[in-house]
Amino acid sequence: MTFISQLLAETESVCPVCLQTLAAQRVLEGDDIYLCKRCPEHGEFKTIVWRGFETYQRWEARGSRAATPPVTETAIKHGCPHDCGICPDHRQHSCCVLLEVTQRCNLRCPVCFASAGGENDDPSLTEIDGWLDRLRAHGSTVNIQLSGGEPTVRDDLPAIVRRIRARGFDFVQVNTNGIRLAKEASYAHSLADAGLDCAFLQFDGVSDETYQRIRGARLLEIKRQAIRRCAEAGLAVVLVPTLVPGVNIDEIGAIVDFALARVPAVRTVHFQPISYFGRYPVPPADADRFTLPEVMVEIERQTAGRVRVADFGPGTSENVFCSFAGKFEVADDGSLRSARQAAAGCCSSSPSQGGCGCGKPVGDEDGPRSRRIVARQWAANARQPLVSTPADAGLASFDAFLAARGHSFSISGMAFQDAWNLDLERLRECFIHVVSPDRRVIPFCAYNLTSVSGESLYRRPACAEA
Repeated sequence: MTFISQLLAETESVCPVCLQTLAAQRVLEGDDIYLCKRCPEHGEFKTIVWRGFETYQRWEARGSRAATPPVTETAIKHGCPHDCGICPDHRQHSCCVLLEVTQRCNLRCPVCFASAGGENDDPSLTEIDGWLDRLRAHGSTVNIQLSGGEPTVRDDLPAIVRRIRARGFDFVQVNTNGIRLAKEASYAHSLADAGLDCAFLQFDGVSDETYQRIRGARLLEIKRQAIRRCAEAGLAVVLVPTLVPGVNIDEIGAIVDFALARVPAVRTVHFQPISYFGRYPVPPADADRFTLPEVMVEIERQTAGRVRVADFGPGTSENVFCSFAGKFEVADDGSLRSARQAAAGCCSSSPSQGGCGCGKPVGDEDGPRSRRIVARQWAANARQPLVSTPADAGLASFDAFLAARGHSFSISGMAFQDAWNLDLERLRECFIHVVSPDRRVIPFCAYNLTSVSGESLYRRPACAEA
């Protein structure tokens, strides 16, 4: 069948080979949306970015929620994405800011955003204090995510959490594979006592085969134990699956059921379709891509309609095509109820909502509200055990969630961008940022961007595939 291309929007992107800024178009072919661009030196590139025109139209109808950042510190010289730091061309506040506290790791994952596993020296506490002071100088207490590498390889991680809290940041989470949480009985308690709110737990599936293929190790029991330790310590958990076509797409429903069996310790499942960073001899094929509407369709299919595509909506702060989110509550009659009126996203995956829900743009007074909403949803309500269902409950456990009355549960997702599908309209409205070693605040997808040969604009050394 031959499809006639329909131009949907003009935008900008980069060449995957040389990373120069290029004119680009979003184009409809059949039911699919592609990003098309041409480099004068390296030729044409066409990448699938969205499968499903109906949801594209529904997401687009939300419109932009751009807002002026309170502080910009980099002059515009070469144009987006070459002047990050943040430059005056950026159009969104910081909501979640990542601090990469180490490049060391206790795994060697084939799939990784960062070039983890190196022997570079960890940033000192003084350096981390400088990052935090720079963020405080911006005039807002953003949500902080400690990342890496694997942050828990630092023995002083509780001390870092305390320093963040002492500077007035009121939500702190750690991005972790869970190994140390699982193996050290008191470790989750030490982090909770220091003021940590949430474990952003790498969780790719419910089978050891999946972990072997994506992470290079059989980790399912480690994940189970890490969740149990967090529940005992009163730490909330967000499960974060990286979705890889041909590997774990058919486990989406089982992941949701696994999470529901562990409410209220597990607050959210946040799906992240794989993006492609690092060295690639050939561009990833369209079959290597799994887009956000496909995630939502699979959630509905694999939960037999208990969760529906209609239960989800776009975020209210980040660019409309970055994410989806749905919040769910248990009604008085015991049925599952979607809280669509409150649904929206924040911090790379807000499980609930950004903004106030009134429909007005997230401006100077609304950015903090988005951060507070995320903190309320992701953090534990009190420092007490969060176990309400057996930790070894089976996967067909939706009823266990329904029995956990009074608790909310969220499902969300975010599609990160690489050199092939980077849309600068999205990047300019990014509110997930990374503090670079030289204290610049850089949008996440720009910080991790690499050319086909692995060259990076901002990250040093160049990152591995993710």
